[in-house]
Parts: sequence; C-alpha cells; structure tokens
Amino acid sequence: MPGQILVVGSSNTDMVVKTEKLPAPGETVLGGTFLMNPGGKGANQAVAAARLAGISSRSAVTFVAKVGRDLFGEQAIRQFAEEGIRTAHMVTDPDEPSGVALINVDARGENTITVASGANANLQPDETDAALEATEPDTIVLLQLETPIETVEHVIRRSYERGLRVILNPAPARPLPFGLYPFLHLITPNETEAGLLTHTEVTDEETAGIAARRLRALGVANVIITLGRKGVYLHTEALSTIIPAPAVTALDTTAAGDCFNGALAVALSEGMPLPDAAAFACQAASLSVTRLGAQASMPTRAELERIDGEPSTQVLPVNEERNTE
Repeated sequence: MPGQILVVGSSNTDMVVKTEKLPAPGETVLGGTFLMNPGGKGANQAVAAARLAGISSRSAVTFVAKVGRDLFGEQAIRQFAEEGIRTAHMVTDPDEPSGVALINVDARGENTITVASGANANLQPDETDAALEATEPDTIVLLQLETPIETVEHVIRRSYERGLRVILNPAPARPLPFGLYPFLHLITPNETEAGLLTHTEVTDEETAGIAARRLRALGVANVIITLGRKGVYLHTEALSTIIPAPAVTALDTTAAGDCFNGALAVALSEGMPLPDAAAFACQAASLSVTRLGAQASMPTRAELERIDGEPSTQVLPVNEERNTE
C-alpha cells in the first residue's frame, strides 16, 4: 500500500502569455496568446503527485496552503478537491489576496516568471500543525520556498521529529539556515539553486558532482540536482548516478521541476529505490514540457505508463577523493 504525501507550499493563479520571444527590458512584444491557469509550486507539486499516484491512490495527497478570501482562492480549493487532493487543512487569509504569477513563454518553451505572493507569504508555522499531527508514519513531506522560511523550517523540523522523510525543493533560489540540512532526507535543487547553496557554478556533470558533495557535507542524506534536458545528478552515500531525461521537443518548461518533485514523492511513497524514483520523475517531467501551462501540463499515471521503453540510469562510482569538497 503506497504511503501518504503531504505537500506544504504555495498556490497561485498563473497568467501566461506565449510569444515568439521574451521581451527585453522596456520592450513590448505583440502577438501573444493568453492563458490563465492554476499554479504555484506547492499546488503544482500536489497536483502532479495526485495525478501520478493513480486512481487506486486517490486522496493519498494532502495539501496545505494559504489563499485569499477571493474568487481565485475559492476556485483553487475546488480544483484541488476535483483532483482528489485532501484540502481540509487549507487556510484562508481574511486580508491578503490569493497569489498570482505573470509568466511569459517563448517559442522554444523558455519562460520568465514574476510572482505576487499574496496570502502565500502569510502562511504561519502553527497553521501547518494540524496536518502534521494527522500524518501517518510512512508519509513523504514535500516543500518548496514560496512560503515564509520560518514555516518551511518549522515543518521540516516537526516532520523529522515524527520520523517522516522530507523532500525540499529549494526554489525559488535563496540561502537556507545551515542547521536545516541534517533534517532533510532529500534536496532537489536545479543548477542555479545548487550554485547558490554551495557557492559552486554548476555547468556540467563534474561541477554538479562538486555541488552535490558539498550539500551532503552540510548534512543532507541524499541530493538530486536537476539538469533540465540532460536529466539529473543523483548523489547518495553509496553512489553517484547520472539519470538522463527522455529526449522530447519542449513546448513549455513551466513547472517541469514541480512535476519532477511531485512524481519523485509518489515513487518514493511506493517504495521505489531512489535511482528508479528519479528515473520515473524524469519521465514525468519530460512529458510535462510537451504541453502548455503549469498544472494543466501534469501527466496522469495512465499517460506515463503508455510511454514505450523503460527509463535508464548510468551509475558512476563515487570519487572518494572528492568527497571532502
């Protein structure tokens, strides 16, 4: 029986304009297509997890977020429930509006994102306690950094005390309290985020390995650095693994990392070994970038299972001489 997944994070409404190119500072670009979609890193990851958990595991995902007392907030909660996500611990802010994100996407699928956090910035540590108290022993806890760092730290420490495995997706990039790392089962930065956390410019496999070893030296049990179309670099005490992503033509990379993290939580909740879980997540994220939107792009388990071929991993020996970096 798969374990439960608790996602604590942000909920936004994404306002997306797709154009041939991203505007430069001071430039106006005409001819775009407008879409309005539900988004927010926490919400994206919760939806990805719910869809990939499959029909037999509906209601396996609980989401904690703070929304405004407005149309966007009401619509978000209703949509989460329709996805089979437990919403009993969602919080409504009486003063701040729901979060929104303004997204530009170019013809290559690259994007720029500006976020007005709204109620997300008011999620208080004690507003997560009821959900944490309701967790089962095998629950996976998944967090990001679009809510106050005090709340993130509170959830991580309380989860660790309860013996729960915590995945932190440290996005958007920002410094973390050094004392937080030992409480993490897994951290999943991209190249930019890994560079900020380790003061290492991550440009290739070698520099990804340096950054991953530095993160483990800070106390994290396991590290996955996402490398976009190149796949991921997985580093644990026992192995270093490059897991390639399936080759696809990207239409929109928005929320690909969120899809990866939601899929990773599902795979780990089902007992997959970490390399297999990362490969499963790479497949899901690769499928998501072939579609427009954030939550709209998240695949279902059935869609993923229709993909021919098995994900492959390339396992490389850990270079013990470099582990002191």
